[in-house]
Amino acid sequence: MLELLAQQNAWLLAGLALALAFVLFFEFINGFHDTANAVATVIYTKAMSAHTAVILSGIFNFLGVLLGGVGVAYAIVHLLPVELLINVNSAQGLIMVFALLAAAITWNLGTWYFGIPASSSHTLIGAILGVGIGNALISDISLMDGVNWSKAIEIAISLVISPVAGFIVAALLLLALKRWLPLSKMHITPERRKESKGKKHPPFRNRLVLVASALAVSFVHGSNDGQKGIGLIMLVLIGIVPGLFVLDLGSTRYQIERTRDAAAYLNQLYQSNKEALGDYLALGKQSQANEPLALLRCEPKQTEATIAALRNELKGVGDYAELSAEKRIEVRRYLLCLDDTAKKVGKLGLLPHREQSDLNRLRKDLTGTTEYAPFWVILAVALALGIGTMVGWKRVVLTVGEKIGKRGMTYAQGMAAQITAAFAIGVANLFSLPVSTTHVLSSGIAGTMIANRSGLQGGTVRNILLAWLLTLPIATLLAVFLYWFATLFVG
Repeated sequence: MLELLAQQNAWLLAGLALALAFVLFFEFINGFHDTANAVATVIYTKAMSAHTAVILSGIFNFLGVLLGGVGVAYAIVHLLPVELLINVNSAQGLIMVFALLAAAITWNLGTWYFGIPASSSHTLIGAILGVGIGNALISDISLMDGVNWSKAIEIAISLVISPVAGFIVAALLLLALKRWLPLSKMHITPERRKESKGKKHPPFRNRLVLVASALAVSFVHGSNDGQKGIGLIMLVLIGIVPGLFVLDLGSTRYQIERTRDAAAYLNQLYQSNKEALGDYLALGKQSQANEPLALLRCEPKQTEATIAALRNELKGVGDYAELSAEKRIEVRRYLLCLDDTAKKVGKLGLLPHREQSDLNRLRKDLTGTTEYAPFWVILAVALALGIGTMVGWKRVVLTVGEKIGKRGMTYAQGMAAQITAAFAIGVANLFSLPVSTTHVLSSGIAGTMIANRSGLQGGTVRNILLAWLLTLPIATLLAVFLYWFATLFVG
């Protein structure tokens, strides 16, 4: 891989290095916001020292990123329309990456400076939407085609529902603890325990739960937010040096043949449902010449020809390195278009349930060698998150522990909020949905404050809600402007 990179233009390599630095800086700032939330409660309640907490959080973030897969990463990538993903070139890739990263970093730094637990997830998603919209405006294509709106709506729903669920579930969990164990020492604040008992740490069992739930939040944070960084880096690599990263060059012969076979089985599935899908896919009406297709848009009526071209390109190929950079880019275009069409076919509701399941499995096989991340990408993101936590955690810890409620947080409140956050983010990971650790945990703490009749500090809550409401539109507008400005400058 290093040899292949060394063959690239020096200016291109400089742009790539700078873009990667921007992504890792974004993840570093993400540590200020989201990873700090994972340890805020356990530090505030004195269950662990700050030094120990951030080190363990970094380790569990690393494990979360390492074991979490890439489902969330590519949910972020596929916010951009498939046409933009298949047609991106090096210059456009640089503009796209720097516009969205500059917008995201600007807003994240501003909210961190004021100690507001703003969402890096909202910021990143808004910036990606802004790039898609900016590209649509400049390219004179419909705004409906500028962004993958179905994916955007799906993600927006998860971002809205998760903090609401966090608020309600954490409040109910605290009420349950107060009902079942009304006299437990878990219902006092760290300050009160120190005054009455002279002890710094919470009771042993409460401390154990606080530590375990904090590490669980760190783990699921790594597997969710860490994947967003992975998705960003893959956007950078694919956008700037597509020939080297559009396909996983580490794919085995078996994986490549499985991809090719998936295309053949996909064709068989469509043919067996020709009566239902014939008009939509123009089955039997396409030219299937064994030659590359100039795919600029993914048209369902080109499906048969795309399958034929893909199978021809992969015939006898046991290693993607055997293909030229241009051929690898073409293969990825075919795979993305086939997956995009298969997704649209699935939404038509015309297939029997069993064949709908087969279609979903074939989609996974088709994208098996395009949706990947090199290990060094995972490692770099995990390290950036961990270091960011160690540097910038204090501001957010103070906000989470003391400035949401009118009274300090009890051990039980910390336990309820952290358990709820770990569960909610873990469920989101199962469905490859990006959620905000910041919002889930902050809303969980707010819910426990209400359930504990502690009340909320209006100023802090107002700032958090404003950041919640403004993050997405401001990040989007910033990215639109920066993309437009960079295009004019480069042009």
